[in-house]
Amino acid sequence: MTMRVQLLVSEWCVPCRGAEQVWRAVAQRKDVAFEVLDVGQPEGRAIVARLGVKTVPSTVIDGELKHLGVPSIHEAVDLVAAAPDRNPAVADSHYVGLSLEATSAWGIASSAIYLALAGTSLVFGGGIAGEAPWRAAALHAYGMGFVAFVVLGLGEHLVPRFTGAPIRGAGLAWIQFGLVHAATLMMVAGFLADVRGLSLVGGVAAMGAFGVFAWRLVPVLRHRGGVEASG
Repeated sequence: MTMRVQLLVSEWCVPCRGAEQVWRAVAQRKDVAFEVLDVGQPEGRAIVARLGVKTVPSTVIDGELKHLGVPSIHEAVDLVAAAPDRNPAVADSHYVGLSLEATSAWGIASSAIYLALAGTSLVFGGGIAGEAPWRAAALHAYGMGFVAFVVLGLGEHLVPRFTGAPIRGAGLAWIQFGLVHAATLMMVAGFLADVRGLSLVGGVAAMGAFGVFAWRLVPVLRHRGGVEASG
């Protein structure tokens, strides 16, 4: 049975981020099921009530409180010494907690930029009822640039955090990130220049981005572990 490590944290707890970084590093080396649980959420509150936890960060291993505060990397490794080493074939997966991944942060920032560009385009293009090329370009900057980046950026952060399952690696995330940018820019440029082929290529790039995201997310959604297995 896989050893389960649950890190109890709170959004306002600064040291919790340090504890998360330590355990994420250990989870890359040892075959453990690692979860970051907010004590403000029902799952975290249930463990706090059962174990009488008074402070965060706290580390619970296989249902028992094992450490209070931020462990050193050596302390954390010692706590899970009985767990086998992690299979290198899945070493590109990582666990998500309080901290945003770089791709998530850049994705959310990109969504804000595209939202501003879409709004500006509508203003100078005569609004929703304005000239067709400007209107189509602005709507695609919004629909693909803003909406897609919000969904992908927040999705890769929130879904793994709520399921307690790792998500496939950073390399795929950056490919997905680049494809969404390429898709948005090509679709916008294709509509502005009235080059249908360029817009179609942008559409293919968008499909590729969503395909990569689906490939990363399937193992997370199929995860059957999590809190219910630890109660």
